[in-house]
Amino acid sequence: MNDDEPVADGGTLIERGDSSRPLAGGGESPAESDERNCEVVAEELVLGYSGGERPVIDGESVSIPKNRVTALVGPNGSGKSTLLRGLANQLEPEAGVVRLDGRAVQSLESKELARKLGLLAQENASPASLSVEDLVMHGRYPHRGVFESRTEEDEAAVERALSLAGVEHLRDRDLGELSGGQKQLVWIAMVLAQETEVLLLDEPTTFLDLHHQLEVMDIIERLRTDSDVTVVLVLHDINQAARYAEYMLALDDGDIYARGPPDEIVTEGLLREVFGVSATVEPGARGPRITPHRAVHDDQSDSMG
Repeated sequence: MNDDEPVADGGTLIERGDSSRPLAGGGESPAESDERNCEVVAEELVLGYSGGERPVIDGESVSIPKNRVTALVGPNGSGKSTLLRGLANQLEPEAGVVRLDGRAVQSLESKELARKLGLLAQENASPASLSVEDLVMHGRYPHRGVFESRTEEDEAAVERALSLAGVEHLRDRDLGELSGGQKQLVWIAMVLAQETEVLLLDEPTTFLDLHHQLEVMDIIERLRTDSDVTVVLVLHDINQAARYAEYMLALDDGDIYARGPPDEIVTEGLLREVFGVSATVEPGARGPRITPHRAVHDDQSDSMG
């Protein structure tokens, strides 16, 4: 392996030579409160960053429903990405524990964790000269020894990932030739090639044009309907979350304000209290349909036009 190539470790990719760790409440009780129905469980989790005055996530417990799509939603700074990093063992908790199939994630070796849990962080870097197919093949790293060559199983997994992400036609292109939206689809294909039980995506549609946003969400839809993968993703667009997710966690200033199916928790009150938005919420064929009207501040009343 060339020293400039990206390296898969602990469910994500980092550039070789990076000595840091890989990047990547209110409401009802945790989902069904039965851990047998969940692959990922966080217990009294406290997460923060060096120099912070207080933890970002302070003592929250979360159960992620197994084989379903869960969306983490909330305004900027609410703790969505911090919680996701904690679930992925990319941010060491100050207190509490995250369990994957009953085992603390901190107790799992990096390759073992990467065979079970895949993470696509917000920002990813790799050599521009690397081909799409080679990058996606890096997703097979947890399944191979250091000196093992590609197997038929690896090749089949890469083909499935390229097909699911809709980027087969790009397989021979170099990453440096791709648009931002195309690169995002290829990175998703890479993490799909890991063939993990749990897939965590941190803002996969951010900075993408509408066309590529819909392509990313189409992948989520296919995972939802055609696979047994547990998906957790951070989304800014609550309309997207309400349409594609089966379960939602709404965060507000590090606290879980509400949790449950979209048609239960997406209300006009939640949009006002958590997002600071006056909106109309109506039932739709694919979940709640949200029509925003205006930004609302603490000193504004409901009667303002």
